[in-house]
Amino acid sequence: MKIQTNSSGTRSIEIEETHLLTIEKYQLLRDLIDSNGYVDEQVLDKLKLNIRSLLESQAGVDKELLDLCLDVIYHPNMKAFGLQQLVLLYINWKDRGNNNLGSTTRAIQGTPFN
Repeated sequence: MKIQTNSSGTRSIEIEETHLLTIEKYQLLRDLIDSNGYVDEQVLDKLKLNIRSLLESQAGVDKELLDLCLDVIYHPNMKAFGLQQLVLLYINWKDRGNNNLGSTTRAIQGTPFN
């Protein structure tokens, strides 16, 4: 499934279920967003720092975490707007029992994340 990464809709990133599973495994979105609920560039920077810390503290490299970094978090199109869309996708995925991304994709298509 693709998430939109800018408000005009001209940029996107492909998200796979393995990316969502990795986010869940490491609880990467837990306590990431302040109580104000805004996702801005500082929140994206905080996520990047948290992931960098995880990578530095692990003896072995987790391929899924590296894939998430390369494919999504450090993707050139990833901005705060894209992170907001990723958070919404993750919440929807969790609410649906996180076992079938295809049904989540169908449920999200046509529903704007504004």
